[in-house]
Amino acid sequence: MKVAVSSTGKDLDSQIDPRFGRCAYFLIVETDDLSFEAFDNESIALGGGAGIQSAQFVASKGVKAVLTGNCGPNAVRTLSAAGIELFVGQNGTAREAVERFKKGEIYPATEANVTDHYGMGGGGRGMGMGGGRGMARGSGISMRGDSSPPPRRASSREEELQRLKDQTLDLKRQMEEIQARIDHLEKGQE
Repeated sequence: MKVAVSSTGKDLDSQIDPRFGRCAYFLIVETDDLSFEAFDNESIALGGGAGIQSAQFVASKGVKAVLTGNCGPNAVRTLSAAGIELFVGQNGTAREAVERFKKGEIYPATEANVTDHYGMGGGGRGMGMGGGRGMARGSGISMRGDSSPPPRRASSREEELQRLKDQTLDLKRQMEEIQARIDHLEKGQE
């Protein structure tokens, strides 16, 4: 099965780009063997309609699912109309997100988890403490000046518990990666 992953880079070890419509790249991944193609997101600089254009692009590639951090209402509607499942709230590397998808550890969303034009304002990337890795979603200020967190879809207690456990594991992995980088930099200065 083909899935699209919003990515900050051109390989499976790149971080998930938290923005769907304005992500840097799309990785189109074949889940059976993890073969993939990387595409520049030509919608990144559009004044409006980036989510719709991005959704149409991934649909044209024959994907059945999208793995991303955040997705607005127009893109959600476009993906839904194309019969593409959406998995928001993803972070870590593209490879990790695809593995979670393959194992059935993540659940499809039926609604947007951010407002229109989210990726254009300060709430898109780099403003939260996550450095663009999907942490602190909704902590920025949107173009409308609204600093409230994005609306979340209602979920069962079990889904929420699983989501929190997944986030805890992701945070632990990120802390280990940060500590490894610190250790590497400290050794390089000796």
